[in-house]
Amino acid sequence: MYSFFTLFLLWFSFFPLSLQAGPIPSNSSTKEQGLPINNMKIDWWLVRAKNHELPGFNTQLSFKLEDYDALCLGDTSRKVIYLTFDEGYENGYTPQILDILKAKNVPAMFFVTDPYLTQNPAIITRMTDEGHLVVNHSVHHPSMPSIANDLEKFKNELLTVATHYKEITGKEMPPFFRPPMGHYSERSLALTQQLGYKTVFWSFAYADWDPKKQPEPSHAKTVMVNGLHNGAIYLLHAVSKTNTEVLDPFIDDARSLGYTFELLPY
Repeated sequence: MYSFFTLFLLWFSFFPLSLQAGPIPSNSSTKEQGLPINNMKIDWWLVRAKNHELPGFNTQLSFKLEDYDALCLGDTSRKVIYLTFDEGYENGYTPQILDILKAKNVPAMFFVTDPYLTQNPAIITRMTDEGHLVVNHSVHHPSMPSIANDLEKFKNELLTVATHYKEITGKEMPPFFRPPMGHYSERSLALTQQLGYKTVFWSFAYADWDPKKQPEPSHAKTVMVNGLHNGAIYLLHAVSKTNTEVLDPFIDDARSLGYTFELLPY
């Protein structure tokens, strides 16, 4: 389910890392609707910096991410943090996370898959009622380049989630999408943009996703605090017991260092 990059990160327990891109077979040899033909799969990764400097990213590409409304940082002119949680299934911790966010008056973005959305309407409604953004993480959690040559399948992965969100909340889903596993290609970014979405990567992540292999809380909080930087987009997983335990003190520590918490604008 996870890329080599994420497994590598887990093994080395929070050390910097890198990964080479690999190809996705293409069944198309012509441009469709003016979209790029380049469908080479790329894995999103970063290299952490010290002293709260901006991290490095694998953005030495033949195209610019911003040309396709893709981002990995927010406002880097200020000490602001954007908390994001990926939600593929409910592990019993999201209500506690929401309690903490409410008590601390901190907004967050929840990237949800369609099964999570449809199976947890009460939680989705609470998220929106309490000022958080519920945003798109696909229906089936595919590697998006693997379906980028099937336009209908690609569209359905995003638009189905948006449709079900509106059925539950009566609102339009905010136009943010996080590609599963951080897999992308120039073509998948262009398709996402054509559907009206901004692609949101991240500038901080750590090995928090496996409920059976949870990081030790004090070490996790240290890693999270050391990772703070201007405009940071934090990727966290709501299935994590450790995240639930350290979220409250992490917010306090970040604020003590002068950081504020905001939502990405749209």
